[in-house]
Amino acid sequence: MENSKLDGWRVLVVDDEPDSIDVVTMVLSASGATVFTAANGQEGLVIFKQRQPTLILTDLSMPEMDGWELIKEIRQSKNGHTTPVIALTAHAMSGDKERVLAGGFDGYLSKPLKMFTLLDDLKSCLGSKTPGLL
Repeated sequence: MENSKLDGWRVLVVDDEPDSIDVVTMVLSASGATVFTAANGQEGLVIFKQRQPTLILTDLSMPEMDGWELIKEIRQSKNGHTTPVIALTAHAMSGDKERVLAGGFDGYLSKPLKMFTLLDDLKSCLGSKTPGLL
């Protein structure tokens, strides 16, 4: 993996599953991104406001504040309309992708995340929203 693909990117990963956080952190850090992590939406919202990430990946089902509440808060805050947010979920069912996109997310990835395809999966989710990605 080329080390400079995501140089300068600040990525916030919000998930209560350590394995998901580990996979995303390992892949994105190896690609040059700075990764911030949070175990729930409340922590994620604080980090979002402090760090102004380039990209957010968030689980939908978490304690304290879930991904659905988090996206609402982000979209209402400064810079929240321009920050791409990708939903992560282990409960991929028919119609979920449409519901996620209608809920304000920019993309959708189902778990378990695949280390070797994660960058391509992100690129597919983001499309033209992030020129220069990968």
